[in-house]
Amino acid sequence: MIQLRAATIADLQILEHWDKQQHIIDCDPTDDWNWAYELPRTPEWREQLVAELDGSPIGFIQIIDPHQEETHYWQNVPPNLRAIDIWIGEKTDLNKGYGTAMMRLALERCFADSKVTSVLIDPLEANIKAHRFYERLGFEFVEKRDFYGSDCFVYQFTRVKWEST
Repeated sequence: MIQLRAATIADLQILEHWDKQQHIIDCDPTDDWNWAYELPRTPEWREQLVAELDGSPIGFIQIIDPHQEETHYWQNVPPNLRAIDIWIGEKTDLNKGYGTAMMRLALERCFADSKVTSVLIDPLEANIKAHRFYERLGFEFVEKRDFYGSDCFVYQFTRVKWEST
């Protein structure tokens, strides 16, 4: 059974290890998460979560409020949205349904706040596997957008869709 728990500085080694895995680099080749600095921080607008399968870490999820997030990565977005980053740490754990379970838990967490109207994700334009994954879950394509030199597709999952599933 997959569960989510808060990421802590004790997760530094595993997160840094996962960052070096080729399947993770392929999803976001220019990102530097600066784990040693970020893990101890707990801003109001962000949750960093480790997904565990039977008590062993298998993945990571970050949920942010893109309206309040301090770097304004998502630019000018309205309030009451959430944005998710998600990945499976080890390639051997891909294609086992873990990502689907993790994303459902993340969506449940996002929509637990009755004010949240939609959840956003931004896979690279070239990441066709991610597009299929998100579309199978019910995310809908919104637009192509350049995020700091990376061509991405923006997808959303609305509260209306959540409540109808």
